[in-house]
Amino acid sequence: MRKTEIGRTGVRVSKVAFGCASIGNLYRETPDEAAAAVLQAAWDAGITYFDTAPHYGRGLSEMRLGRFLIGRTGYTLSTKVGRVLSPAAAPILQADGFINPAQNDVRYDYSGDGIEESLEQSFERLGVTHADIVYVHDLGEYTHGAENARHQEAFFASGYERLVRLKERGRIGAFGLGVNECQVCLDVMDHGPIDVILLAGRLTLLDRSGERELVPRCLAARTSLVLGGVFNSGILATGPVAGATYDYGPAPLEVMEKVAALQADAGRHGLPLATAALHFASRHEAAAAILLGTAEPSILARNLDALATQLSPEAERWLDEVVVA
Repeated sequence: MRKTEIGRTGVRVSKVAFGCASIGNLYRETPDEAAAAVLQAAWDAGITYFDTAPHYGRGLSEMRLGRFLIGRTGYTLSTKVGRVLSPAAAPILQADGFINPAQNDVRYDYSGDGIEESLEQSFERLGVTHADIVYVHDLGEYTHGAENARHQEAFFASGYERLVRLKERGRIGAFGLGVNECQVCLDVMDHGPIDVILLAGRLTLLDRSGERELVPRCLAARTSLVLGGVFNSGILATGPVAGATYDYGPAPLEVMEKVAALQADAGRHGLPLATAALHFASRHEAAAAILLGTAEPSILARNLDALATQLSPEAERWLDEVVVA
């Protein structure tokens, strides 16, 4: 599988990355054996970039990925900081959509000390002493609302500089943001350079908001983009069916209508909607990699097969020129 460089760091990632939220029991419980099987399927398909986070099952995803990576070489690993875990004060049956997570409580901390504590915890769960990429997770108003001002202040006061130092010391190879919004990326880039942004749901066949300001800024600064949420949390995979989800909730009527139009256009070019969504993200000039996540090897194989589909010249032109009304 083709690899690309992250910024100017020398860190290289496979063009398709495996996102490990699902193996943290996202929305349903996944047995250890099933988690190992889907990781093996990704590896066998040539995927060597794996992305996880403390948030995914309160550390469960990191522990499972760490066990899988024992004895393997040649992989690229990213995790995230901003959440610090501690043993749970009471039993947790579900948290933030993760079913039967690891029994840890969580607090947000974007200060330098909080970031380093979060990272050291992740290293222990993963069984490593180095991460190729570290993303500052969910900084911004999308997650924190009015509380974001103090989190961003803590990050600018000491968190950003701590990541610079960790990179200089060789504990991490690159750093950036893992977020669902564009404005915080621009705010952080005003503060100082970053190597990479994992942008979820804002540079897709449906939502092109990342192209307004962020993509030109990233191209000029050589800040790489890893694209997550390429199905906008479901609707670009399922189409505008009853119960379709968009941005982690029920899809509004306006979104359903836009997706119906996209599905019709894709069909006229011989493409299933999901195939069109995958190729749009993968072909984008700003995309260093796209992130695929699932607990099912069959779904991973289906998406990889869709990415391997040879497009007609007409379909390529449509993807390059498509405009969402």
